[in-house]
Amino acid sequence: MDMLENFLENSPGLILRVLALIMGSVVLYLLIRFAVAPKFLRLFRQIKGVSIPVERVYQPLSVLGIPILLLLVKPYLALPENSMSGMEHLLQIWLIVGFTWLAMRILGLIQQVILGQYRIDVKDNLKARQINTQLLVIHRVLSAIIILVAISAILLSFEKARDIGLSLLASAGIAGIIIGLAAQRSLATLFAGIQLAITQPIRIDDVVIVENEWGRIEEITLTFVVVRIWDQRRLVVPITYFIERPFQNWTRNHADLLGSIYLYVDYKMPLKQLRSELDRIVKDSAYWDGRVAQIQVTNTTEKSVELRALVSAENSSNAWDLRCLVREGLLIYLQQNFPESLPRIRLDRENIEDASQQFKT
Repeated sequence: MDMLENFLENSPGLILRVLALIMGSVVLYLLIRFAVAPKFLRLFRQIKGVSIPVERVYQPLSVLGIPILLLLVKPYLALPENSMSGMEHLLQIWLIVGFTWLAMRILGLIQQVILGQYRIDVKDNLKARQINTQLLVIHRVLSAIIILVAISAILLSFEKARDIGLSLLASAGIAGIIIGLAAQRSLATLFAGIQLAITQPIRIDDVVIVENEWGRIEEITLTFVVVRIWDQRRLVVPITYFIERPFQNWTRNHADLLGSIYLYVDYKMPLKQLRSELDRIVKDSAYWDGRVAQIQVTNTTEKSVELRALVSAENSSNAWDLRCLVREGLLIYLQQNFPESLPRIRLDRENIEDASQQFKT
């Protein structure tokens, strides 16, 4: 208290200068924040002609405005050397945090603007899914790098932390080997994520068969992939799975598919009528894309004939519904018009009579 009273008694001019500069800085900041910045950003949006959510950068810019103004007025404060050193360190950390926040917001803003031009909720979305997958992985990699650099910069701003870092570097030989062995799996996962973003064996909303489960790629992170299975379950798979193991991707190059339906009928079945019924079923269905609709004899056995009906659809969901529709329609058609052509077991009457006579004797 005595030191504070002495400071107040001996430095009245300094206190007035500090208060005046702080008030002036606050007024200037408010003027820029609420008067100049909105008009500039509105003009920028009109010139570019694109929808940019610039409001997202208001908060980090507000955080940065205060330390920048304080740095500008610092020479006029005439603070003691100890106070000046502490203030500079505090402002330095403040600026690092502010610029990190701003960089993260700008990164997210760029991602949002680009993704706005490539929507995946449309019919032909192959290009959009490619862009979404690349941006998703790249955004997370860059975010991790930005945060790591910011933390390192803050730690290096402390003298003691720098000394500790230098001493650790001196003994980094053995420690580097140990850390490398411990992080081998993590680094492999990280590189797998980067490789997946570049080569794109899978993309967001791709239809895949993983672990004998049909589903769509819902989320891709740096370490795992979430597959939304058809019954609303979620299958979480390590990202290295899609680099190291085989899987089915039904929408790798395009979404249209061929669906197959197998039927087993008797040798008496007239195939011409069955093919006509298949044409009628698919033409009345909204799931058929008009490309393929045919019936082929794929096998014959001593008991039945195996038929395969091939139908085409523009995506996997429509292909599944069309297969179910065709299977049901052909089954009803056989039941109502050719019940005698359903699979049956034949017995030779003469052989049965001979066996009966032998049994009686």
